[in-house]
Amino acid sequence: MVTVPFEITAATVEPELFDLPWHLPLEDWPEEKIAALPRGISRHVVRFVHMAGRIIAIKEIGKVVAHGEYELLRDLGRLSAPAVTPLAVVTGRRDENGNKLAAVLVTEHLPYSLPYRALFGQHLRPETADRLIDALSVLLVKLHLLGFYWGDVSLSNTLFRRDAGEFAAYLVDAETGELHTNLSDGKRAYDIDVARTNIIGELMDLQSGGMLDEDVDVIMLGDRLEERYTTLWGELTRIDSFASNERWRMADRINRLNELGFDVGELSVTTEAGGTTLSVQPKVVDAGHYHRQIMRLTGLQVEENQARRLLNDIKSHRALAGLNDQPLADVARDWMATVFTPAVNAIPVNLRGRLQPAEMFHELLEHRWYMSEKAGHDVSMNYAVRSYIDNILVYRPDEKTLFGTLLSEL
Repeated sequence: MVTVPFEITAATVEPELFDLPWHLPLEDWPEEKIAALPRGISRHVVRFVHMAGRIIAIKEIGKVVAHGEYELLRDLGRLSAPAVTPLAVVTGRRDENGNKLAAVLVTEHLPYSLPYRALFGQHLRPETADRLIDALSVLLVKLHLLGFYWGDVSLSNTLFRRDAGEFAAYLVDAETGELHTNLSDGKRAYDIDVARTNIIGELMDLQSGGMLDEDVDVIMLGDRLEERYTTLWGELTRIDSFASNERWRMADRINRLNELGFDVGELSVTTEAGGTTLSVQPKVVDAGHYHRQIMRLTGLQVEENQARRLLNDIKSHRALAGLNDQPLADVARDWMATVFTPAVNAIPVNLRGRLQPAEMFHELLEHRWYMSEKAGHDVSMNYAVRSYIDNILVYRPDEKTLFGTLLSEL
């Protein structure tokens, strides 16, 4: 192994980082180190690398920018923002001849995530664009609520995970970002405008490459992000006023926020003249309402829509198993032992990387429902699992690693 100088800045000790070939430009790293994962469009050299049984993402970037993005991603992590996790910054790199090499930012690879071009490379339906835009809109709202100004919102700077038929979006590039105590309306408006412009350009590029139907209105999709964002932001931040004898509307407001996947941590309630009117405004709005419920009940780490689907299945199990008098936590444990775990374990080991377990279970429930509808009666879970494996899962690409010809298309 070549010994060359370099410096590593990291929050935790990662001994395996020292064994990587930092004396080589990233584009010249040996193939045995590189993980065959699809890469999105980036202005920097980016590689996915095998390290101690896991995969990391490495991006060559300027030293100052690398440190800035590393600290910003750490701050976002402390706020539980949907973003990739930073591992380290490596600086002071030199090749064997002593020539300086660019600094790098090292982040965790987000399992089962895909760049938007990989999703369209699988020839998904045109409605995929709608769902990606919706996911990016929700991500932007979540980040703005935390006071984060992105500065370069785009599909290219986002990773997507499947989420019970929809998508969940994660920030992957915070190079131009800023974290504020209170984000101004002007910065929010700028992010939305940049997002709209970038999305239209990216989708036009997909059309020119034959990856998106030419009759898809990309201008309308760009407008969709602004409309979706504005609706969601208004729902989360507006002030409701109602008569003091209409307090049920306060509970209705909280329920609507929960349905959108947000928790209300605090409410500001003020009375107006004569004490006859109440004004209600959410003070702390956290994303992940159903995610946290499933985490508490089962310990599963899943996306928001997946969590909603699993929770519904737990409640159905409670009724069908005659457990209505049991606490939901006890029902969830029984559901894990008798429904979820047996179904997931029935999947052959070589097929388990095709989808996240929760997404696989969601698809299994969908498949069982269609089978039951066609048969005119409920089919057993075991029968549905076998059918799902033979007729659907074997034809799905492996989204944990996504090896194969798809890479040549990206």
